[in-house]
Amino acid sequence: MYKKIVFMMSWMLCVGSIANAQQSRTSGNPLFEGWYADPEAAVLNNQYWIFPTYSAEYDEQLYFDAFSSRDLVKWKKHKHVLTSENVCWARRAMWAPAILQKDGLYYLFFSANDVHEGEVGGIGVAVSKKPQGPYKDAIGKPLIQQIVNGAQPIDQFVFLDDDGQYYMYYGGWGHCNVVKMAPDLLSIVPFSDGTMFKEVTPERYVEGPFMLKRDGKYYFMWSEGGWGGPDYCVSYAISDSPFGPFKRIGKILQQDPSVATGAGHHSVVKGAGDDEWYIVYHRRPLGDTGRDHRVTCIDKLVFDDQGLIQPVKMTFEGVGPSPLKKR
Repeated sequence: MYKKIVFMMSWMLCVGSIANAQQSRTSGNPLFEGWYADPEAAVLNNQYWIFPTYSAEYDEQLYFDAFSSRDLVKWKKHKHVLTSENVCWARRAMWAPAILQKDGLYYLFFSANDVHEGEVGGIGVAVSKKPQGPYKDAIGKPLIQQIVNGAQPIDQFVFLDDDGQYYMYYGGWGHCNVVKMAPDLLSIVPFSDGTMFKEVTPERYVEGPFMLKRDGKYYFMWSEGGWGGPDYCVSYAISDSPFGPFKRIGKILQQDPSVATGAGHHSVVKGAGDDEWYIVYHRRPLGDTGRDHRVTCIDKLVFDDQGLIQPVKMTFEGVGPSPLKKR
C-alpha cells in the first residue's frame, strides 16, 4: 500500500508540472505523461522528435512510442512506431532507440533481449518511409550481436561526421566501441587499418554514449553510475578526433535533491538559434525509488566561451518555445 501511495503522489506531481507549464508556455518537465527513459532527440522533417524507451519490466518492453513537436513545448504522441511483432528475433527488453534520416528513409536503431554471450540479441535496425513509422526490421537479424572488447551490444548512437561518414558508438558493461557504418546503414565495414571495432572507453564510462560536433571539436558524452539508482549521471570529454582519446572532463548532469534523482542517458538536440542546444534525458521523480519509474525531461545545454559544457540545471519548468525555421 505504501509503494502505491508513493507512486500516485510522484505521478500526480509529474502530471501537475506538465499542466502548470503548459499554462505558462514552457514545456514543463516531464515533457509527456508515462514512464519513458533513454530519450533520443532529433530534428526530422522540420520537427523535433523524441524516441524513448518504454520504461517497464524487460518482458513488457516490446514496443517504442515516439513524440513530435513543432516548438519543444507541445508534444504529440505516436504509438507503437516499432513493436516486437516486426522484429522476428526480439523477444524482450527493447530499449535505447536511435533515429536518423538518410536518402528519404528513416532508420531506427535499437537494442533488444539484454543479450549475453551465446544468446541471440543485440543491436538491430528498422526502416520506415515516415518518421512516425511503422518501422520494420531491415535485415532480419541483429546488426551487432557479438560481445567485443567487453562491451555489451546496447545503447547505440549513430553519428554523422562532416565528411559524410556515419559511425556507431555503443556499449554497456563499462566498455564503449565505435564502428564504421556502410553507406546503406545496414552493416558495418572495416576501418582503414582493417579492424572492425575500436574501443574508445573513457574513464568511469558505464553506458549511454552520445557524440556531438561543435566548432570542429568532438564532444563525447556518456552515463555513469547505476541506472536504477539515484546517482546516475552524465559526464563528457572533448577530442580533435571521433576516435579520441577521450579524457574525462567532468559531470554535466546529475541528481538535484530539490528536483529529481537518477538523471542520465541523454541526447542533445539543436534549437532554432545559431548556438542553441537542449539536453533531453530521463530522471526519477523525488521520493520514487521504482526501478522503471523514469520520465523524459528537457533543459538547456550551455557552452562557455572556452567551449566547455556548463553543468545542467534541472528544472520543473523545462524550456520555452523554439519553433524551427521552415526549410
